Amino acid sequence: MIKISTYIHFTKEQREQARRTDLANFLISHGEKVKKSGSEYEWLDGSQKVTIRGHLWYHQYEQKGGDAVDFVRRFYNKDYAEAVEILLDNCGGQIITSPPIEKEHNPFELPPRNDRMSRVFSYLLLTRGIDKDVLFEFVKNKMIYESADYHNAVFVGYDLNGIPRHAHKRGTVTSNSYKGNVAGSQLEFSFHWHGTSDKMFLFEAPIDMLSYISMHKDNWQRHSYAASCSVSDRVLFQCLKDNPNIKNVFLCFDNDEAGQTANKRIANKLNKMNIQNEILVPNLKDWNEDLTFSEKGDERICHQAL
Repeated sequence: MIKISTYIHFTKEQREQARRTDLANFLISHGEKVKKSGSEYEWLDGSQKVTIRGHLWYHQYEQKGGDAVDFVRRFYNKDYAEAVEILLDNCGGQIITSPPIEKEHNPFELPPRNDRMSRVFSYLLLTRGIDKDVLFEFVKNKMIYESADYHNAVFVGYDLNGIPRHAHKRGTVTSNSYKGNVAGSQLEFSFHWHGTSDKMFLFEAPIDMLSYISMHKDNWQRHSYAASCSVSDRVLFQCLKDNPNIKNVFLCFDNDEAGQTANKRIANKLNKMNIQNEILVPNLKDWNEDLTFSEKGDERICHQAL
C-alpha cells in the first residue's frame, strides 16, 4: 500500500517549536525511560545508545544526530508533517513566538584539583587493580588527578602543544558509578598516550586502557594508547594524524554488542584507508574485569598483542 501524505501548513513558529521540543520530557511522556548522565540524558533502546541534550540527540554507535523532528522521523518512522504534529501535540499546542535562544557555548575548563589524591589512588589501585607504576607515570605527566569538589578521578587529554582539550570524570566511590566528560571537551583529544612504535590501542574507557597496560607492562611506554570515552573514533584519527609512526591499530572495545559493533565499524573505516588493524576482545565484559579476575588467582587466557 502506498502511503499518501497530506499537506499540512505549519507556521515558522510552529516548525521551530517542534524542532526545539525537549526530548527527555517527550520520551518520558511516551512511557520511555531515560537516565541522567552528567549534563546529558541517555535513552537506551535495545542495543542502541542515544544521548540527549535538550532538543538535540546523538546516536553514539552510528555517530549521527539531529533535532527533535529528526528524532521522531528516525525512531518513530514518521514523515516530516507527522513528526511536527506529534511534537506540537506533546507541547499542548503552545507556540513560542519569541526568537529561539542560541545554544550557549561552554568553554572548556579543567575541574579544580584537590591537594591530595588519596581517594583516586585508593580507587584505581585497590578497587580497580591498576598497576602502581603505570598509574604513577600518568600522574607524573599530569594526565590523572583528583578533583577538589567531588573527589572524582579526572583523566586529561592534551593536544600536541600540551594544552588540555578534554577531561573525563569518574566517581571514586564504589556506590557511585558516575562518569562523564567535562563540558566543552573535544573528543579528538580524549585521554591518550603517544608512543614511538607503530602500534596503537583504542579503548572505550580510561580505566580499560590502564587495565590493559597493567597486564602488558613490558616497554608499554613505546606504544600509543587512547580511550575514546565513548564509542567514537575521533581520538583515533586525531592520533593517526598527530603520530605518523602508527601503522597498526588494535581495536579493544568492550566484549558486548555495542563495543563489538563499534569495533567492526571502525575496522571497516581503517580497511578502506589500507591501515592494518586487529580486533582484540577481553575474555570478560571489559579489560578491567579481566585484570581484577586475574588478580584473584583465577585462570585466564591473555590476549597478547605487544
